Amino acid sequence: MEKGTPIIKEMQVIPVAGKDSMLMTLSGAHAPFFTRNLVILKDSAGHRGIGEIHGGDYTCESLKACIPLVEGQPVGAYRRVLQTIHRAAAGTAGDDGEGIQTLDISKLKFVVKAEWAIECAMLDLLGQYLDLPMCELLGEGRQRDRVETLGYLFYVSDKKKADLPYLDESYSDDSWFRLRRQEMLSTERLVEQAGTLHDKYGFCNFKLKGGVLEGEKEMETVRALKKQFPEGRINIDPNGAWSLREAVDLCKSMEGILTYIEDPCGPEAGFSSREIMAEFKNAVNLPVATNMIATNWRQFYHSVALKAVDIVLADPHFWGFEGSVRMAQLLDDWGLTWGSHSNNHFDITLTAFAHVAAAAPGKPTALDTHWIWQDGQNLLKDAPEIRDGYLQVPDKPGMGVTIDMDKVEEANRLYGKLPSHDRNDAEAMQYLIPGWQYDSKRPALVR
Repeated sequence: MEKGTPIIKEMQVIPVAGKDSMLMTLSGAHAPFFTRNLVILKDSAGHRGIGEIHGGDYTCESLKACIPLVEGQPVGAYRRVLQTIHRAAAGTAGDDGEGIQTLDISKLKFVVKAEWAIECAMLDLLGQYLDLPMCELLGEGRQRDRVETLGYLFYVSDKKKADLPYLDESYSDDSWFRLRRQEMLSTERLVEQAGTLHDKYGFCNFKLKGGVLEGEKEMETVRALKKQFPEGRINIDPNGAWSLREAVDLCKSMEGILTYIEDPCGPEAGFSSREIMAEFKNAVNLPVATNMIATNWRQFYHSVALKAVDIVLADPHFWGFEGSVRMAQLLDDWGLTWGSHSNNHFDITLTAFAHVAAAAPGKPTALDTHWIWQDGQNLLKDAPEIRDGYLQVPDKPGMGVTIDMDKVEEANRLYGKLPSHDRNDAEAMQYLIPGWQYDSKRPALVR
């Protein structure tokens, strides 16, 4: 009998693209297409493991460089494989260690670690070998069978104002699919957005992506959402767009309305985001969440030492799968709260997030997910569903899902047709405001 876990025989890196809405953020407006990178591993037992990570040529090339370090390795040695990758990694030009304190999208590639897609695919294979769902291999194992998620609300611009090939779903039979491609910039339209998401997915909790309009107008939307969903938890994330004084003025009156405020302010006057947010917490009685000022363990140490945050949104694509669950365990022990940040993604990431959140102890905050904006572009034959506001955790071994290679090849062909594979939220904005440039301290439409 052959001893040990199966051996990885092949590693494929497949860049893919999908279609997006003209979603507004502090960074500008989402382009018509988003990109991701897939890792597909095949082992000697005939199993296939899958992972998904952020897009872009930088990440794609980083993954391809790892192939010699992965092929030929036993599935059970995934920790050693990751350690080998980390040791082989060299410092990258342009990475100043700042992370994304100011939401500079060009630095996101330094925060996202490509190898976590490899970790996901290897855990998928190991789960299949052991006949256990992936969440059973993380932390202390499965903590729950379904994961609470929130409705991620966005202001959406009018795609007709940009000479770009945005998807038109105006003839869809699905009321949400029709709505998500329309202009939604008023409080009334955002309340309509939330209601439609509630009807389709059962969401009762919502987060508004801020940093688009004047802060007071965005708070008007928050108040209207709370009125519409009085039992719901309503949050806002302006990505550090507000000054400390503005953040305090805006949020002081929202105690009891907002459940938490995510990254309300950023670095200013020679002080880091961690120091500024600590001052914010001293002034406002609201829990503070972040995915910007604690993106590695050293940053987390300083954030906690300053008591700058209560909720860490530990995206597995920043922290790794075991790292994200380790963070959840630590936060639970310390009486703090774990959650996960999200970016545009396909259903492979949706599944991965379900497993990570299923293994997180305590009472995680409802997870972010952009999936509702990409729903219908499945790369899986059996993607988990969001029902009654909860994401269902697959029960089958490993990730518990089946990849659709025909859909993957189609998404890869779309990727090949794109003139650029890196995220650029400024291009679409310049159709709305000529000469528009990103400014971490000015909301996207405040010029």
